[in-house]
Amino acid sequence: MKVIGINGSSRRDGNTASMIRKVFEELDKEGIETELIQMAGHRVRGCTACGRCALNKDGRCVIEDDIVNGIIGKMAEADGMILGSPVYFSNVTPEMKALIDRVGRVARANDYLLERKVGAAVTAVRRGGALSAFNAMNSLFLIEKMIVPGSTYWNLGIGRDPGDVEKDIEGMENMKDLGRNMAWLIKKLK
Repeated sequence: MKVIGINGSSRRDGNTASMIRKVFEELDKEGIETELIQMAGHRVRGCTACGRCALNKDGRCVIEDDIVNGIIGKMAEADGMILGSPVYFSNVTPEMKALIDRVGRVARANDYLLERKVGAAVTAVRRGGALSAFNAMNSLFLIEKMIVPGSTYWNLGIGRDPGDVEKDIEGMENMKDLGRNMAWLIKKLK
């Protein structure tokens, strides 16, 4: 069993990565393999709506000059995934939005490639906009017929500077609860 986490932040190892790692701690305790993919430093193009993924049906996007196809392949192999993004002007980062759009098109065009996998979203926020970002990521899971586990609250952490979310006790407890719920769900589905 494996869960991948995709950190859509422009900051490598910032607050979003801290939150994903907190979820991973619980998954690791349950014997579930984890892998963190960081989008920082990678340019990701948006979907061009060319429709070739539906014609080719090879589980890939025709745009080959970025990390998206590698991520799609890892998503297809994983039992679960975490999408994480900080809030940029009341939504996900542009890279995360591009990933969502391209993964969504490819997965739907390939007979719901991610159907019945477990998906969870986490977001780091300084003040406002967390639910918009959280909903944007969850929308991918829901339209792809994935299963979204709940937690004690929405999966967000409060903080601005790197490491600040570690001080958000409620947010970090929520990440732990999310990890336990993901592990339980993945094991039930197996």
